[in-house]
Amino acid sequence: MPGLHAILSASSAKRWLACPPSARLEEKLKGIFGDASSPYAREGTQAHAVSELKLRREIGEINDFSYQEQRKLLGDIPREMDIATDDYVDVVISKLYEARRSCPDARLFIEQRLDFSDWVPKGFGTGDAVIVSDTVLDVNDLKYGKGVRVTAVENPQARLYGLGALAEFGSLYDFPVVRNTIIQPRVNEDPVTSEVLTREELLAWGESIKPTAQIAWRGDGEFKPGDHCKFCAAKAICAARAAEAMRIFTHGFETPALISDDEIPGILAVADTAEAWIKDIRAYAKNQALRGYQWPGYKLVRGRKGNRAWSDEDQAIDQLSRAGMRMRPLTTAPYSRLGLARSARNVLPSWSPRA
Repeated sequence: MPGLHAILSASSAKRWLACPPSARLEEKLKGIFGDASSPYAREGTQAHAVSELKLRREIGEINDFSYQEQRKLLGDIPREMDIATDDYVDVVISKLYEARRSCPDARLFIEQRLDFSDWVPKGFGTGDAVIVSDTVLDVNDLKYGKGVRVTAVENPQARLYGLGALAEFGSLYDFPVVRNTIIQPRVNEDPVTSEVLTREELLAWGESIKPTAQIAWRGDGEFKPGDHCKFCAAKAICAARAAEAMRIFTHGFETPALISDDEIPGILAVADTAEAWIKDIRAYAKNQALRGYQWPGYKLVRGRKGNRAWSDEDQAIDQLSRAGMRMRPLTTAPYSRLGLARSARNVLPSWSPRA
């Protein structure tokens, strides 16, 4: 559904359920700065479009000619994406055939709008592939990313899609259970995960989140930093997250001497948050500077590219060995098997304090 966006979206449910006011804050920031699309998001959008075409061809909604013509409109499709989407389609079609063995009139709905506003104010989303039969309501979601593995077990996004599908088809079919499935073909471990809930269990979960959804809709509640901050638009400038990160600097201030062993666990507990926040605030400051904002005491400068490094060192060693080159590791560069120092130099452009 291009152009449509729910404030309390299913994809961000993990975040607004943990940190209710984040949804309205994120809406405000996107209104100011826009909703920038990352290369990963664009890649995922293309993969979903390819998958939709393949599924529609499989069930006869479009013929081969129409498929090829529409595929051309999607631009160059990487081979990895072609393979991954084939794997996704195989899973969905196998589920459809399985459903039809016990319920001949089982149907597959592709890119189905799902409305779960009975539980979340103005909540809606899109089900990638919903299979409806008298045996099971099967709600399938494609995840094209491979950096973070996603499981369907206790997944709030999957459950909200399940609620939306239940609201749409529950009165037409007599299925006793809802199976939420996440298909992530590019991960090596368990690319297909499912959670099966009875109607009653899913509806009970929906009722349990209603109060939090109402709080999030109003923009009330307490900001709570955590792992859910990763994809939040406010992650760099959220005061609650900054305060959590700053806890790392409270150690040793009262007695400015050596940090005791007793203080180390407290530092480690917030180290990841502090490191992530510092990285995010740097990126935010740089992006704003690129937009034209002038930070007092800082300016954009042209940096230099870092030293080149091998992306696959084993492959590099093999290639150099075949070329007749002999290599020996240098003890002064423990992180490089070829004795080449790794670098984390600035990318272009960078920013630094004014001279």
